[in-house]
Amino acid sequence: MLNDREVKAAILEFLIKKGRWGAHYFPTDTLVNWMGRKVEKDGKRVKACLKELANEGYLLLHKKGETASLNPAMIEKIQEMIKTQTS
Repeated sequence: MLNDREVKAAILEFLIKKGRWGAHYFPTDTLVNWMGRKVEKDGKRVKACLKELANEGYLLLHKKGETASLNPAMIEKIQEMIKTQTS
């Protein structure tokens, strides 16, 4: 069972592995479906975490929120968040 911070770190790590920075975005529906398999409550928690990450500035939303990418200005904070959750 993952808590919200671990879900957020998993989302960020997934987008890093896919190389989705700045203008190279990833569909949020696909992300929710992919992460929803690993997280309870289907995709509701994943959607909530995506929205929180966007509000905190870690993610950039494109196409009216249908796609998301990592914010290149937050590289250090994103790496720090992932590092604290994996250790």
